[in-house]
Amino acid sequence: MTPTVVSTVPSQLFVAGRWVDATGGATFEVVNPATGEVVREVADATPQDGRAALEAAVAAQPGFARTTPLERHEILMTAFGLLHERADDLALLMTTEMGKPLAEARGEISYAAEFLRHFAGEALRIDGGYQVAPQGGARMLVTRQPVGPCLLITPWNFPMAMGTRKIAPAIAAGCTSVIKPAHQTPLSMLAFVDILREAGLPDGVVNCVTATDSGGVMEPLIRSGLARKLSFTGSTRVGKILLEQCAGTVLRTSMELGGNAPFVVFEDADLDEAVTGAMAAKMRNMGEACTAANRIYVQESVIEEFGARLARRMGALTVGDGTHEGVDVGPLIDEAALEKVTTLTADAVERGATVLCGGEPGEGPGFFYPPTVLTGVPTDARMSAEEIFGPVAPLTPFSTEEEAVRLANDTPYGLVAYVYTQDLRRALRTAEAIESGMVGLNQGVVSNPYAPFGGVKESGLGREGGPTGIDEYLETKYVSISMPD
Repeated sequence: MTPTVVSTVPSQLFVAGRWVDATGGATFEVVNPATGEVVREVADATPQDGRAALEAAVAAQPGFARTTPLERHEILMTAFGLLHERADDLALLMTTEMGKPLAEARGEISYAAEFLRHFAGEALRIDGGYQVAPQGGARMLVTRQPVGPCLLITPWNFPMAMGTRKIAPAIAAGCTSVIKPAHQTPLSMLAFVDILREAGLPDGVVNCVTATDSGGVMEPLIRSGLARKLSFTGSTRVGKILLEQCAGTVLRTSMELGGNAPFVVFEDADLDEAVTGAMAAKMRNMGEACTAANRIYVQESVIEEFGARLARRMGALTVGDGTHEGVDVGPLIDEAALEKVTTLTADAVERGATVLCGGEPGEGPGFFYPPTVLTGVPTDARMSAEEIFGPVAPLTPFSTEEEAVRLANDTPYGLVAYVYTQDLRRALRTAEAIESGMVGLNQGVVSNPYAPFGGVKESGLGREGGPTGIDEYLETKYVSISMPD
């Protein structure tokens, strides 16, 4: 049965402060991945709808740029309060459209809200500078201004937090925007945009278009010359296409792309802590996270014991419909995701990996895959190079610190890495040597709204969150003032 909360969420496009149907009235279905049931139909935007949304953002930009930092701060804090007031309903909504268990969905609502609170504060701290020119005769004034209308594209795996992580700094900086959520999970963002409207956000500042043809709707906007920034979270493959599209107008970009996170366990690690960290790093969001531990390297002397402990913990998890209390692991997002996880696991087993628990997909309805631990996964297995995006933990042995670092860096990606050791010097050596934008030392979760999030190499450009997150939405302007001596 579809929860009542789903029927109360707007299902239209949000353009210039109004809820409107898509051109021609087209809609698409939102499906509960736990049941296969259609839970809602929402507007399916056309390129014309996208253009109308961007034009609304462009029209609203001059006025919104003139608002005071305190006004923007108060809008974000009002939205922060409303998000917390409605956390239970929003969590149930998210679980229904995406599948993650209610406990995780509640955690995401809290996490998403923190971006609002953090950037509400950053709105009050936008700085500049003033100094005498070193050669005399002038004063140098440095100020920071909103970059302008932004295009924001978010993924399905964290449908609320990935939106607030982009919208909050844009609002704080004085930028208008058009956001396009993933077509699998549009309801959470539609609910949030309605909260912003209720919080007093001026018309046209945030516009929301939902669409099945993301490229068809967004590419013309990217190439239009009207937008001044694109922020995208998604696959590296799509990110590269978007970067090419942005080159034509030199559109400023932030890219949070794919990951292939190594999780390194040295023989001197506290194994209980390492197993707990691996559970967090692997099983958050059923493994459907770019920060998920994708390659688990364990020193040879402890891999057997580590694997046994991890398999006990993974095998004890309860799989089911995430809307039911007590469920630990919900469904994957869709059939394609289930097929990918199944194929990657089979490939690893064919190449010599041993299944310690799980390993076989469940029968429908729903796209369920059991928590799985594989050991002895060879480095030429497909899952050593591709994001698994599912609840499968592959263990690969290593012998030396140098080998561990080499294996960790043997990827074009560099978003996050995890290292478990009780040797402080080894921890720092390894953290410095591994090529990633973030490192968790003896902890399995690094995401924090108050810290910069982002990767290196093919994992992305720029940072979201933290004190630098608002910089992505600000331009620096230098004014030279003649002051003859």
